[in-house]
Amino acid sequence: MNLFVIGDVHGCYHTLLELLQQWNPAEEVLLQTGDLVDRGHYSPECVQLAQDLQTRHPDRTVFLLGNHEYEMLKHYGPHGPNLAWMKWGGRETVQQYKARPSWLQPHLAWVAQRPLFWENDHVLVSHAGFADVAEPLNPANMDGVLWRRGPLLNVGKRQVIGHTPTANGEPTFDPTANVFNIDTGAYMGRALTGLRLSPTGELLAEFSVPTHTMDIV
Repeated sequence: MNLFVIGDVHGCYHTLLELLQQWNPAEEVLLQTGDLVDRGHYSPECVQLAQDLQTRHPDRTVFLLGNHEYEMLKHYGPHGPNLAWMKWGGRETVQQYKARPSWLQPHLAWVAQRPLFWENDHVLVSHAGFADVAEPLNPANMDGVLWRRGPLLNVGKRQVIGHTPTANGEPTFDPTANVFNIDTGAYMGRALTGLRLSPTGELLAEFSVPTHTMDIV
């Protein structure tokens, strides 16, 4: 079954809705690299949409944990508030959930269950990618799969990541590490990107939706 992989959404709900029109759930597994929340105007709506899609297509959808969701969980957890997160996206998300109070606890419970990565025999998808570091799956590791910025390890599979916005709003490919980066800066007013891949990681199609103004302005 083919894969349809979407990059960092960051509250850009209307942009995500448009991109999802390219996904064929009868024939493709939907994977999303994390960071549904923060910075755009519709973080709760993005999480709710992801939940709804997973309910309707439980065997065809995988939503990964991003570093912004990780920090959100810390904010609402027993050691909160998370003042650092509030300064780089959290304040807006907190305000948005105040308008949707009944969604907050169900969303936190769902977010807490998000996996750090997805893989098959040929493709590995995570938020920030696997590097040659100790404890790559430690979510607090700043060089781990939630936070890494910089060169990644060639793991013998095609990696697909988000996390670090590309310079020109287009996806990039690193042939040395065999990595696609598909964070194309949706919250910056650039675009939200999806890749259609074969089960073996062959690029079949690329889709780019310019950010809807209502999502960020």
